[in-house]
Parts: sequence; structure tokens; C-alpha cells
Amino acid sequence: MSHETLLLSSLVLGLMVLATVVGYVLKMRAGFEPHAVIDNLNARIKAWWVMIVVLGIAFALGRVAVVLLFFGVSFYALREFLTLAPTRRADYYALLMAFYVALPLQYFFILTSWYGMMSVFLPVYGFLLLPIFAAFGGDTTRFMERASTVQWGVMIAVYCISAIPALMLIPIPGYEDRNLLLIAWLVLVVQSSDILQYVCGKLFGKRKIAPLLSPSKTLEGFVGGVLAASVLGAALYWITPFSVVAAFFMALLVNLLGFAGGLVMSAIKRDRGVKDWGAMIEGHGGMLDRLDSLCFAAPIFFHVVRYGWGVVVG
Repeated sequence: MSHETLLLSSLVLGLMVLATVVGYVLKMRAGFEPHAVIDNLNARIKAWWVMIVVLGIAFALGRVAVVLLFFGVSFYALREFLTLAPTRRADYYALLMAFYVALPLQYFFILTSWYGMMSVFLPVYGFLLLPIFAAFGGDTTRFMERASTVQWGVMIAVYCISAIPALMLIPIPGYEDRNLLLIAWLVLVVQSSDILQYVCGKLFGKRKIAPLLSPSKTLEGFVGGVLAASVLGAALYWITPFSVVAAFFMALLVNLLGFAGGLVMSAIKRDRGVKDWGAMIEGHGGMLDRLDSLCFAAPIFFHVVRYGWGVVVG
């Protein structure tokens, strides 16, 4: 482990221990009686412990383990997305292609460092082939809606999420063998933005920013959370190839994209008439409820880093 990795791990573990103690103290002061806000907070802290441990183990095992971890994340996220989608029996071939061809091939390209195919396989070949296989079912009922739903699911749950482990493919001069820290920086900054927007909204929020999509989001929470998380991103510049200023603006970029992604995913949930994508993670809902911000931030972050700091061939 590099000294940056050890220091970052110590900081994260210290914050998690502090959060756990605060949660316990709040529960104790409430007399251990049921309390919606405190119980939700403690459930989120427990879930974060699990997620941090799983991600930490994958990081410790190396590149292949990280790719396999996100392969599993994409599989489950795609399952959540398409479970709520308007599909029919005739979509069997398209769904088969999505889960057992498109998904594994995308991660195979990442595992073999095939940047060209990783970048264009799903947006080009997947986009064209998935509706072709849907057409083989011979059912024209709501065909456009069904075909586009599968395309959307694959792009969100597979292409966008796969951009996170794809950060390991970028050759950055002077940053060799440390690309896992880029993943850690992205996840910490974007997830912190979500948390800080929630906290700032609870403390200072008055004006709803998108009441029909996400009633809990406020303008004050948005501004305060995004700025605070961007400052955090700048403070963690030492685990990235960025300068302090560049780290701030990169954090601002991914936090704005994360917020927009959360709104889009909320709109999809409202359209399907559900509050959460699932119930996999206690206190967080489903896999996509936790990753909605990262889905929109990760691919843009990947390409900005590659063209801004990486060695681009061709």
C-alpha cells in the first residue's frame, strides 16, 4: 500500500467510527425508543460500513477483484432497472442479450484494457442490436417504449457504472499504479455530496428545488452540499493527479452531474410509481438508489481525466 492509500484508509475509518459513535449517542439520548430520523441515520451508517468493507477488500485484492465487484454491481443494478420496466415476453431475446452478452462483454473489454471497444460497444453496437433482438419477438405493442427501456437500462446500469473501474485503464504520467485512488476520490466526493445536500437541506432548506421529482431536495441543500463536497474534493487533491484548484473544479463538475443524475433517476421512479429502486441496502433503498449520482458523474469524469491528464494514443 502507498502512504496515500494508508492515510486515506485511516481518515475514512476514523470518520466512520466517529459517525457510529454519534449515531449511538443520539440513540441513547432518545432513550433507545423508535425515532425515524435517528434510526434511518444508524441504518445508513451500518450500510456504509458494509459498502466500505466490500470496496476495501476489492481494492486490497487488486484490479481483477475491482472489475468483478463492479460487474456484480452492474448486474444487480440492471436487474433493478428492468424489474420496474414495461417489458413483455417478446423481449426475452433482448433481455438475454442485455444480461448475458452486453454486460459481460463490456467488463471483458475493461479487464483486457481494450479502451476503444469499451467506449463504443454499448453506445453504438448495443444501441442498434438490442432493439433488433426485441423485434425478433414479433410483438409491436408499445415496442418503442419497451426497446428504449432496455437501451436505457443497459446504458445506465452497465455503461455508466463500468466507467468507474475503467478509471484503472487511464495511463497518467507520474501517477502509475495509483488509479484505484481515483475511484476512491470519485466515490467519496459524489457520495459526500449526496449526504451533505441532505444535511444542509435539513438544517437550512426552505425552497424546494424540484418538488415533483424529489420533494426532499432544497435549493439551500443543493448549494451547500455541492460546495462543501467540492471543497472536500479539493482537500483530497493529494490522492489524485490534480492540483488543488483542478481538484475543486473536477469535484464541482461531478457533484453537479451527480445532482442532475439523481433528479433523472427520481423522475424515472416517479414515472414507475415507486419510491425506491429496491430494498437491497438498509437505509438506502436499492443499488441504483445509492449509485444514481455516480451513474451520471462517472463516464464524464472518466473522459475528462483521460483527455486532461492521461496519455491519449490515437
